[in-house]
Amino acid sequence: MAPATETSAATAGIGLLCLCRQGFEPELAGELTTRAGEFGFAGYARTQRNDGYVLFMCEEAAALSRMLSWRELIFARQKLVVLAELPQLDPADRITPMLAVLGDAPRFGDLWVEHPDSDAGKPLSGLSRAFGNALRPALRKAGKLTDKPNEKLPRLHVVFVDGTHAFVCAASPTDSAPWALGIPRLKLLPDAPSRSALKLEEALLTLLTAEEREALMKPGMRAADLGAAPGGWTWVLTRQHLKVLSIDNGPLRQHVLDTGLVEHLRADGFHWSPEQSLDWMVCDMVEQPRRVAERMATWFREGWCKHAIFNLKLPMKKRWDETRLCLELFEEQAGKSLTVRAKQLYHDREEITVLASPLR
Repeated sequence: MAPATETSAATAGIGLLCLCRQGFEPELAGELTTRAGEFGFAGYARTQRNDGYVLFMCEEAAALSRMLSWRELIFARQKLVVLAELPQLDPADRITPMLAVLGDAPRFGDLWVEHPDSDAGKPLSGLSRAFGNALRPALRKAGKLTDKPNEKLPRLHVVFVDGTHAFVCAASPTDSAPWALGIPRLKLLPDAPSRSALKLEEALLTLLTAEEREALMKPGMRAADLGAAPGGWTWVLTRQHLKVLSIDNGPLRQHVLDTGLVEHLRADGFHWSPEQSLDWMVCDMVEQPRRVAERMATWFREGWCKHAIFNLKLPMKKRWDETRLCLELFEEQAGKSLTVRAKQLYHDREEITVLASPLR
């Protein structure tokens, strides 16, 4: 048997399965179609509104997956290469057909059994958990799964979309979400000033690698939080031991000010600018996305910050088109070469979160 590698495990791919926020399937389908075309791959999206996933059919799915990084996809919580679709499973024996479709595939380093995060998918959590417990020993007996998780090997995913319909998929541990369903399970701490704190915590976890977080979030760095009240994002930055200029005409929670790391300036975050360059700027202001993109670009063009994380509130219609327009507008007006990553985070709603940085 050939050595077990990420590439060989995905050679039988028939498409990409990407999980997303319920209701944003058209945006993800548009993104996958556009991005595949940019890389020269033909394909088409299969999806329905509120399914919580998109299947992008492509004869060269494994090759497309290697080109299309999970971290660079905006509306995809998870990215998987589909090895097989099983639409008519017998509830009395779901394991046998799954073992059969794996054929001569090499061993996998782990098994995740999942479901979409949708109204129809959430009731499948019990089945997913129980089936994983049954499938795991069968895979090990067949020589398809290591005894202990091994991140050097591809990960096997079984995604149920109903009790008799599942996708058998593979993922690279280095190019996929490291959380089941693509959802990081973050806990809102009692002293968090607002739930919006979870958005910035998730952004730091999702948009930056562990190495990048260590290099770019060092104690003593200086940051600005535009539209800071009541202080959720400022609070997250202080937990990273950054010194923060919190810009808002509204009040901040007293315990945030009591950290000794915060200076509250009562000003309009959309017009304020710093006297000297800062390491970070963050912004979660409610405003038209194009106006925010232009203001964020000004910060980079004027050299007011090195790195930024900001949110773009999307309209109800043509959200993929607006996303592309805003990101292109930002990059054009920033006036310098930047790495730009954007995600619709689990804790986002009708918005995306953007990281801009000179890192490469």
